[in-house]
Amino acid sequence: MSFTLTNKVRIVTAASLFDGHDAAINIMRRIMQSKGAEIIHLGHNRSVKEIVECAIEEDVQGIAITSYQGGHVEFFKYMKDLLNESGCGHIKIFGGGGGTILPSEIEELHNYGITRIYSPDDGRKMGLEGMIQDVIDKSRSVLSEKIEILTKSNGNGEKYAMGEWRDIISIARGITKAENGEGNPDLKNEKEKTVGSTPVLGITGTGGAGKSSVTDEIVRRFLNNYTDKTIAVISVDPSKKKTGGALLGDRIRMNSISSPRAYMRSLATRESDKALSEYVQEAIDICKAANYDFIILESAGVGQSDASILDYVDVSMYVMTPEYGAASQLEKINMLDYADLVCVNKFDKAGALDALHDVRKQYKRNHQLWAAKDEELPIIGTIAAQFNDAGVNELFERLMEKVAEKCGVKFSGEIPHHAHTKETFSQSTIIPPKRIRYLAEIAETIAAYDAWVKEQSQIATQLYQLNGTLGLVKEKLGAELESKVLTAGVDLEAALHPECKKLIEFWPDVVERYKKEFYEFTVRDKIIKQPLTFKSLSGTLLSKVILPKYKDWGDILKWQLQENVPGEFPFTAGVFPLKREGEDPTRMFAGEGGPERTNRRFHYVSVGQPAKRLSTAFDSVTLYGEDPAYRPDIYGKVGNSGVSIATVDDAKKLYSGFDLCDAKTSVSMTINGPAPMLLAFFMNAAIDQQCEKYIVENNLKDEVNKKIEALYNIDSLPKYVGVDSKEIIPVKGELHGALPQGNDGLGLRLLGLSGSDVLPAEVYQQIKAKALATVRGTVQADILKEDQAQNTCIFSTEFALKLMGDVQEYFITNKIQNFYSVSISGYHIAEAGANPITQLAFTLSNGFTFVEYYLSRGMIIDDFAPNLSFFFSNGIDPEYAVLGRVARRIWAKAMKNKYKANSRSQKLKYHIQTSGRSLHAQEIDFNDIRTTLQALYAIYDNCNSLHTNAYDEAITTPTEESVRRAMAIQLIINRELGTAKNENPNQGAFLIEELTDIVEEAVMAEFQRLTERGGVLGAMERMYQRNKIQEESLYYETLKHTGEYPIVGVNTFLNKKGSPTILPTEVIRSTTEEKEFQITTLQAFHKRHEAKSAAMLKRLQQAAINNENLFAELMETVKYCSLGQITNALYAVGGQYRRNM
Repeated sequence: MSFTLTNKVRIVTAASLFDGHDAAINIMRRIMQSKGAEIIHLGHNRSVKEIVECAIEEDVQGIAITSYQGGHVEFFKYMKDLLNESGCGHIKIFGGGGGTILPSEIEELHNYGITRIYSPDDGRKMGLEGMIQDVIDKSRSVLSEKIEILTKSNGNGEKYAMGEWRDIISIARGITKAENGEGNPDLKNEKEKTVGSTPVLGITGTGGAGKSSVTDEIVRRFLNNYTDKTIAVISVDPSKKKTGGALLGDRIRMNSISSPRAYMRSLATRESDKALSEYVQEAIDICKAANYDFIILESAGVGQSDASILDYVDVSMYVMTPEYGAASQLEKINMLDYADLVCVNKFDKAGALDALHDVRKQYKRNHQLWAAKDEELPIIGTIAAQFNDAGVNELFERLMEKVAEKCGVKFSGEIPHHAHTKETFSQSTIIPPKRIRYLAEIAETIAAYDAWVKEQSQIATQLYQLNGTLGLVKEKLGAELESKVLTAGVDLEAALHPECKKLIEFWPDVVERYKKEFYEFTVRDKIIKQPLTFKSLSGTLLSKVILPKYKDWGDILKWQLQENVPGEFPFTAGVFPLKREGEDPTRMFAGEGGPERTNRRFHYVSVGQPAKRLSTAFDSVTLYGEDPAYRPDIYGKVGNSGVSIATVDDAKKLYSGFDLCDAKTSVSMTINGPAPMLLAFFMNAAIDQQCEKYIVENNLKDEVNKKIEALYNIDSLPKYVGVDSKEIIPVKGELHGALPQGNDGLGLRLLGLSGSDVLPAEVYQQIKAKALATVRGTVQADILKEDQAQNTCIFSTEFALKLMGDVQEYFITNKIQNFYSVSISGYHIAEAGANPITQLAFTLSNGFTFVEYYLSRGMIIDDFAPNLSFFFSNGIDPEYAVLGRVARRIWAKAMKNKYKANSRSQKLKYHIQTSGRSLHAQEIDFNDIRTTLQALYAIYDNCNSLHTNAYDEAITTPTEESVRRAMAIQLIINRELGTAKNENPNQGAFLIEELTDIVEEAVMAEFQRLTERGGVLGAMERMYQRNKIQEESLYYETLKHTGEYPIVGVNTFLNKKGSPTILPTEVIRSTTEEKEFQITTLQAFHKRHEAKSAAMLKRLQQAAINNENLFAELMETVKYCSLGQITNALYAVGGQYRRNM
């Protein structure tokens, strides 16, 4: 079969598998649309198979992909292979990934047949619009080519292209011919035989009502209920009248469509004033001719009068929301006269029950059904965004009944009828409706506090002035005037709050306290004594904390109420009185290849350091909760841009040789979607380390070895691969082999088994309790910022938040006080493009959302608030100088005055990572200069820990040398820079004080804007945060491109070669051996636990169904099941994340 295309350019856009960086491709697809292209946008984390299947079904000319997370060579080659195998090699492939795709790799991909991979240098030469025009021009060239299509026969049970049950290539091509006004003689005879035999459901409704989500849920239930049936979806979106382009945006919402039994085609109206394409009937006929069992036609968003879908369908459904305005508006909706089913979606919205009542009343009027019972009417409330929603279940049942009634089609025998008993409701109300104003309340509380401070300070100033006047009066003006002054003073003193009076009275004592040689304070019942002074080489003696020299009582009072010394409310200057000695805030960063390689890096960068503060980056396979595998688009990413961790044994190897319960060891894990599973790996590794220590200390090695030998074949247990590439062999508890320097083997003696397998239950429980109470670190886990910015979301948002709440509940129950259950992150918001004020406002608002959610679950504020930590990005904008100050101050004021929390809960602890956005692929040596300035900001601001980025991260995974340089930056500041010996250098600076007030005010204004949109979650539904972040990102990139925002070595002060992108001298990639080892180790793990894993997964699922604490169950599940097994088991009970634009 061959023909020539003559019409619209159609392009699929997406971010590659396990890649959440979709801001860039989102901006690009908008520009493509503005140039007249029809875009099918798939969003982030898309496999090669999904993309190719979409490209074939949608009959596109081009595929445009961003790929930032490594594995790009395998990814793009696999895509080309699949297209060629499917007979669609004519489809052009375009890609980009900043500096992560090297010139040699670009050349290799071009030689393989990839149309164009764009480099940063291409971007500088061509500009964003130039690159996009190039994509469209090259894709348009396909329109004039004669394309030979090879379709497989299904005569002998062989599947068609991509393993589909129908010939999707012929179907797609037939619909394209229809759109182009060409005939379809090949299908004409088939059509005549089959037209009318397949039921067609029409779904229409207002824009934004959730039609795509409802459609996806119907498709999912159809495929699950009727396992031998096929379904086709034809989805229509409007074309833009001005440009002719279109966003065919329904497919991004579909999680169920990627099935060999499902076909989907997106059509543009190609006339912007229509809700349906004029080629809809031909598309339906083609799907009927292909013998699909069920067809769904979804229209574009319609107005009140539109009922055009009725001309094409057998059964119709109208989807609306409770937000339709006044009840009188219902009289104008034509579809309420004709729809066989009415779906009131988004039923978790305020006023949903009233809306349902009004719609039912209007339906009765329209159909003269005065005596009908409400529950008998075909009007159903649904929450399509909710996993396994009862309303959608009822809707699907009524739909199948209506199809049987009107079309005489029953897909699988009799349809069970369940009487309507109650309306659906939100199973997981994150923020109770009565608490929806929480951010505004916080802003009001802080404004009231600030007004009170101002008022009390004025009173104190007047008292100070009167006191001075009294001194003059006594000397010069006599007793009568002295009496009047005293009377005025009594009235003012009565208006001064007792606490304020105390602060003024005891101020001289505070001053004296900081003049002493040592400062004593208590942390968790432990007295800490630290020097209060330091001496320079010149012999100058300076205080670590310098107090203001104010005399006016108003100034003294205001300073204590808004600034204060470090360690005192409102903690503006820091949450601890002094920095901990012997523990710099330095974090040791690593994450590459397999667990052994990253463990070696950890030991290399921490050797000789008094404290071990490990910061772990995971590969994108792990970040998305999957197991390493041979499939090329997975295989290429194993161990790249992070460490591959699939099992609890991997975690034991990763942190081996570091005592995870030691007070000077702290571990940070940068993981989000699968955070509960990785945290369970980590906790089990920490517990088993303590079990090892107990066995050695109590001379139980021989006894335990006998148990191990009785339970397992020693040779089959996993081994750590040493620095000489040979396995470390445990012999009677002793380790033989080449361990990295500094690794004493702790954690490697129980590889492949648990301490619970070899120790008595009561002993194991005691060790476990003690380990959990002492382990230190943090897990990122903040799913809100992922939904707003970076997208490493894997579960539905509600289920992900439930998991987070379960973790915190487990922490409270098990008295885990030294580990943060979540690191509420602004870093990824900033990396996606937000400016510093937006980063701070969104991050704090997310933090307060977790507070409200945990309170709604019945937790007590002082039980969980100390387990919350924050994570910010730094930059060189002026606002970054006060980011931590403002965050601490807002948090403390809200916690004390709004939530009535104790002092410990009021202390906001935060980690800083220097900006990834300010790492440029040109003049990479200059990156260290920017990083140094950012580190100085962070250290002066008293951050609790600091991760300085390596200068070469712009182009590769950092090398050992570059990581040491990055660590040296902050070590030099901390240990050598004289002014950094002082611990409150920002206090007293007019600029810093002014900036603090400005930024705090701006954050409060953002809180009010979020409240107007229904709080954080309401704003997320409207994609307010995502849009704001992307707008700010584009603004920055535009100014950078035009040169209005000067960046040295990037757009100004270029070298004589024009400062091109630097090629790394050493490229850090995982090796084939590491990938193979990870996969074979995983297979061995599966084999070792095959007798128990299925039962443990079932137990986990049952815990989810029963709404039990899932983290408590995960602590056991991870002993027998891998990350991918657990993730996929939880999808079945919690739902997958549904992407959006």
